[in-house]
Amino acid sequence: MSALRRARATAQLLQRPPGLGMHDAVRRLLAVQAQDLRSARLALRTRVAGLAAADVDASLDDASLVVGWLNRGTLHLVAADDYAWLLALTAPGRLTANARRLRQEGVSPDDADRAVGIIERALADEGPLTRAELAERVAARGVRTEGQAMPHLLMLAALRGIAVLGPLRGDVQAFALARDWLGAARTPPDRDAALAELARRYLAAHAPADAADLAAWAGLPLRDARAGLRAIAGEPADGAPRPIPARLLPAFDPYLLGWKDRSFAVPAAYAKRVHPGGGMLRATATIDGLAVGTWTLRRGKVALDLFADADPLALAAEAREVERFATSARPS
Repeated sequence: MSALRRARATAQLLQRPPGLGMHDAVRRLLAVQAQDLRSARLALRTRVAGLAAADVDASLDDASLVVGWLNRGTLHLVAADDYAWLLALTAPGRLTANARRLRQEGVSPDDADRAVGIIERALADEGPLTRAELAERVAARGVRTEGQAMPHLLMLAALRGIAVLGPLRGDVQAFALARDWLGAARTPPDRDAALAELARRYLAAHAPADAADLAAWAGLPLRDARAGLRAIAGEPADGAPRPIPARLLPAFDPYLLGWKDRSFAVPAAYAKRVHPGGGMLRATATIDGLAVGTWTLRRGKVALDLFADADPLALAAEAREVERFATSARPS
């Protein structure tokens, strides 16, 4: 189990390779879960030496990094060059679920179409707008925005390739018109080629892994995962395992989300401490890739809650680094 854990942690860049840049890290990971943007920033901090939170924000503002609803219909941070083909691959499977949720929120298909048109015109005429600003414009035209209706209307606009999460307004990410923000849409590769690229890039950051792992991570049918892996069978694997330093991983870190079975990193006895349920995944302290506790950041200081026999001093340097990173965000 320790060999498997070290191989996967190495693929996930937890050894923090010398000279690795932020954009290279994102491309290697392919997609970093980002429904909590603070956690996505911290996930990159774990892997990139000397990174500041403001560096991540600047890349969101210049559109070199992009956030959108991709794998599993969850917000993910990706390199701009990877956005269109990942969206084309993952969006079709999410549209049915999106329509169902909108009906549950009291939004008819006709109203959903009308709302997407309103969103598109507003972004084209006014430039990037926040969720609240777009909700005002949609509600003014008589479409329901209460409850979870507006988030799912924005998701629909994103799944259709119309809107994308763009620049930051303080600590809120605004929406932008995809064609303006990302430039002219490139023709995505055909589905077979996209599945092969998905499998290739997934294994680069997750090997050893199998089709069930890939399907769970991407939110695609198992047959698609198998097809992608068959297409790249025989291609050489990357690198060799490395010793993994102590790390403080944020909530929803890719290392704890990339495989169907996570027991290689989180002992079964402590699984509920890390994965309490309800879709939550807590910030986790690891030593050599093994979870040894959880942590929080309170008033600028790291507080550890260790559940294994681990020396807090082993995590002291990481704690100082997290505290430094927390002060590196640009002012709101």
